[in-house]
Amino acid sequence: MATFTRDEVASRILSGEHLLIFRGAVLRIPQFWLDAHPGGGLSILHYVGRDATDEIRAYHANSIIPMVEKYAIGTLQEHFYPWDPFLPPVMAGWNFAGGKWTRTGKLDATRTLLYEHTPASADDSPTLLDLTPPDSALDLQEQARLSERWKELHSRIEDLGLYQCRYISGFGPEFVRYSILAFTSWYTFQHGWLMTSAVFLGLFWHQVLFFVHDLGHLGVTGNWNIDRLLAILAGDLLNGLSIGWWSDNHNIHHLVTNHPMHDPDIEYLPFFVISPAFFGNLYSTYYKRTMDFNAFAKVIVSIQHKLFYVVMLFARFNLFVLSYGSLYRRAYDTKRARGYGWAWGAEIVACTAYWCWFGRVLVACGSWQRALSYLLVCFATTSPLHVTLVLSHFAMSTADLGPRESFVHRQIRTTTDIYTPPSLEFIHGGLQMQVAHHLFPRVPRHNLRAVTRMVRKFCEENDGIEFHEYGFFAGNKEVYGVLKGIAEMVEHFKVFANVANTEAMEAVQKQIRKQETRMNDPGLGQ
Repeated sequence: MATFTRDEVASRILSGEHLLIFRGAVLRIPQFWLDAHPGGGLSILHYVGRDATDEIRAYHANSIIPMVEKYAIGTLQEHFYPWDPFLPPVMAGWNFAGGKWTRTGKLDATRTLLYEHTPASADDSPTLLDLTPPDSALDLQEQARLSERWKELHSRIEDLGLYQCRYISGFGPEFVRYSILAFTSWYTFQHGWLMTSAVFLGLFWHQVLFFVHDLGHLGVTGNWNIDRLLAILAGDLLNGLSIGWWSDNHNIHHLVTNHPMHDPDIEYLPFFVISPAFFGNLYSTYYKRTMDFNAFAKVIVSIQHKLFYVVMLFARFNLFVLSYGSLYRRAYDTKRARGYGWAWGAEIVACTAYWCWFGRVLVACGSWQRALSYLLVCFATTSPLHVTLVLSHFAMSTADLGPRESFVHRQIRTTTDIYTPPSLEFIHGGLQMQVAHHLFPRVPRHNLRAVTRMVRKFCEENDGIEFHEYGFFAGNKEVYGVLKGIAEMVEHFKVFANVANTEAMEAVQKQIRKQETRMNDPGLGQ
C-alpha cells in the first residue's frame, strides 16, 4: 500500500475524495457507500480528514470492521501519529457531489460559526485554508492519550460481555410491562373510560420507544436487517414514527453532540435556543438550510423558559412532522433508497397501518371533541421521554473545540447523567445514563448501570475529565436556567439588529464565551 504524507491527504480531499483515518490507515469512501451507508452519508462526511478510529469502533461491531478496512488505500507516515486533523469540508460549508464542489455556507472570522447561504461560482472550490481548523487550546498528545484510555475501557467492556443483550432478564420484564399497559388501555377503552385509556396508551408508546432506541443502535440482535425489521414494527407500526428518520438524526447527534451548526437535536428554532450562536442565522449542515433568527423566533425564544414544559407536552407532534418529511424526501432519493433496500417501503406500509388502527380508535371515541381530547392526552403522556433526553444535553457545553477534540472528551463534555434510583429506572428507560450511552452507544440499556460505574472511575483516573450528573429536579433547574439566560440575551442582541453582520457576529462570539465560562466553571454551577 501507498504511504501518504499530510499534503497528499489534503490534496486528495480537495480533489473531491472522501478520505478519513482508521488505525493509521487512510480510507477512501466511495460515493456509492455514502449513499448506501445505513448510518447515513453525513455521519461519514463529518470525519473526512479526521481520525475516526474511536467513532468507528464505538458504532460498529467487530464483525463489521473488516468491511471498513477494505476501503483502505494506504497508510500514514509514522511521524503523523497522532494525526492532526483537517476541518471536514462539510463543516467548512462545502459539499462535493456529481463531480463538482458546491458551497453551502460560510465560516465567520473566528472559523467556528457557519452562517448564511452563499452560493459559489461554477468553478469555485475549497482551498487548504478551508481545511484548516480554528486554533485550538487542546493538546493533541493529551487527546491521543485519552483516546488510548477509552480504547482500553472499550476492550474491558467487550471482555465483560456488556455488549451482549440480556433477552430474558433485560427485555423480559419490559415486554411484560408493555403487555400490561396495552391491555389496560384496551380494557378501559372498552368500558368507556376514554381518558384513562389514553393515559395508558401514551405510557405504552413511551415505554416501547425505549426498545426502538436499542434497535436503532443495533443493541438487540446486532444484525441490521433483524433489528431494523423489529424497529419498524415497534416504531412505525405501533408508534407511527419513522425509524429511518430517527437513525439518520440520532447518529449525527451522537457524533457531533451539542454542536450548534451540526447537531439536529439542539436545532429547535424557533422554539428553543441553548446557545447565542443561533442569533447569527446559522447554517445547519443536517437540515441544509439557514436557521433564521427572525422576528417570530425572537419573540418565542424570549419566553422559551416559560414555554418549555408546554412544548414538551406536545413534542410528539414534531416527531411526526420530522418522520414524514424524511420519508417523503427519501422517496425521491433513489440512491439512498437503494441503500436501505426493503426498509423504506416497509416503513410506508407500517406508518399507514398505524394511522388505520389509531384512526379507528379515534373514530370509536364517538365525537370529534372526545377524539381530540384522547389524542392530546395520549401525546402529552409521552412527554417524560422528551424531557429526559433534553435534560441530558441542554445544560451542557455547546462550545466548538474543533476537530482536535477526542471522541471521549467531546462526549463527556457535552453530556450529563440524570440520577435515578434503580427502582424508578423504568420511567426513563435507562436513558438517564447518557454519558455511558454516548461513549458506548451499542451497549444495551440494561447494561448501562454497570458501564456507568466504569465510566465514573475512568473520569476519576483522568485529570480534567469531569463526570456530570444531576438529580431530576436539579437537572430541570439547570435547563430552565440556560433557557432563561438565553431568553435574556435576546433583548441584548436586538441592539445589533441594524449593525453590520461582522460586528453582530463578534457580539455573538462574546456572548458565547461568557456563556461557556459560566457553564464550564465549577464555581458557577457546573
